[in-house]
Amino acid sequence: MKVSITNIVTMVAAAYVGVAVFLYLAQRSFLYYPVPAASGTPAEDLRWDVGGETLQIWRIGAEAEDAVIYYGGNAEDVSFNVGQFARIFVGKAVYLVNYRGYGASSGSPTQTALFADATALYDRIARAHRRVTVVGRSLGSGVAIHLAAERRPERVLLITPFASITGVAQAALPFFPVSLLLKDRFDSESYASQVTAPVLMLIAEHDKVIPRWSSDRLAEALNPERLTVEVVLGTGHNTIHLAPHFETALAGFLGCTDD
Repeated sequence: MKVSITNIVTMVAAAYVGVAVFLYLAQRSFLYYPVPAASGTPAEDLRWDVGGETLQIWRIGAEAEDAVIYYGGNAEDVSFNVGQFARIFVGKAVYLVNYRGYGASSGSPTQTALFADATALYDRIARAHRRVTVVGRSLGSGVAIHLAAERRPERVLLITPFASITGVAQAALPFFPVSLLLKDRFDSESYASQVTAPVLMLIAEHDKVIPRWSSDRLAEALNPERLTVEVVLGTGHNTIHLAPHFETALAGFLGCTDD
């Protein structure tokens, strides 16, 4: 039985459309990987009502004058950072945020929700502390950049950041119109010019998740007079925090000492 070229083209087109529809409907399951609530974490377990949901936030050093707010990666249990951050951010109150749907936080993650929650949390934390620094890793860098554009944190720390999720996804799926399909774009590059705080960007030398060109594009969009970029040698996207320079760079940027 012969199959005409027209039939082949029709089948290929149908398959293409089917995959595109699947990508559109399932996209948030590819972007967000909520982790369950941790147990036995040596930090204060806060449950705050924000935007109609309950967010779980781990806190270290509540009485400190200055604060650090941390937004993690898309599959990260932020409680795993408690010990390391206690070493790095000496003398600071540290708030590690579980996104909606992560840990014991209620709701479902979306860009709109994460941005709104971050602004509300910043305003609440800023009322209790003299200065606030914002830290974002991977997906969290997109939250941190938007927050820094909306508010005026003391400093901004970006770990393995990207220019936009749209660009990263388009590079991974070059044959699909990602810009038309994507709901949550996290377009950090478009917010960068509004960031006035000093920024430290840490890039993993062998990052296989965030392409180097994407981090570089974000760096180019930020104010060069307020930006410090460091490449952490010998590290990957998920191992950058294991390098000794990671801790010294973050602590030095905030002027933290254990004296």
